[in-house]
Amino acid sequence: MRAGFPDFRLGSVLATSFTATLTERCGDAVERIPTPRRLVDWLAVNGLAVESCTPAQLDLARELREAIHAAATAAAVGDALPAAPVRVINDRSAEGRAAAILTPDGRRQWRLGPATRVEDALSVIAADAIGIIAGERDGRLALCASPTCRAAFFDTSQSRTRKWCDMNTCGNRQKKARFNAKQRNAPKPAE
Repeated sequence: MRAGFPDFRLGSVLATSFTATLTERCGDAVERIPTPRRLVDWLAVNGLAVESCTPAQLDLARELREAIHAAATAAAVGDALPAAPVRVINDRSAEGRAAAILTPDGRRQWRLGPATRVEDALSVIAADAIGIIAGERDGRLALCASPTCRAAFFDTSQSRTRKWCDMNTCGNRQKKARFNAKQRNAPKPAE
C-alpha cells in the first residue's frame, strides 16, 4: 500500500470490510480512506477498480460506510434498522451500474459500468450490505468485543461465537491486555 497511510483491514465480506476503513470508532479513530486516491486503492484491492475519485464521491463513500455500520450495528444487537441509514444504503444500491458475471472458473465477479464510476462500486458494496443485513447469507452480524473498536463484522465461524472483528488486531490486543493485567495482579515471589 502507499506509504504514509495505515494498512487496510481486508476481510472476506465486502460490506463489513468497507466499514473497517474507519477503525477504533470508540477510541482514537483511524481513517483508512482519508483521500480520494486512497478510496481508489481500496476499491482496486477489493476487485472494484475505478479510474478516479472526486472529493464528492469520497463523501458519498463515507456516507455509505457509516450507513452500513449503523444498520449492521442495529441488526447485530437486534434493534430496529434506522431509517436514514437504510435509505442511504438503498439509494447507493440503486444508483450504480454494476453487473454480476460468472468467471470461467465458476466464481462471481463484478463488472462495473463502462465509465467505472465510484458510484458503480458503491452499489456493489451496498448490495452486499443488503444481503448480509437481510440475513440472506450464512452467518451472523456481530460487534467486536474490543471497547475501543466495536466494529460490525460478519461471523461465519462454525459456532457463530467469534468475539473480535480481527483476531490479529483487536483479539490480540485484548489477549495481551488480559495477560498484562494477570501479570500485574499476580503475587510477587519472595526474594
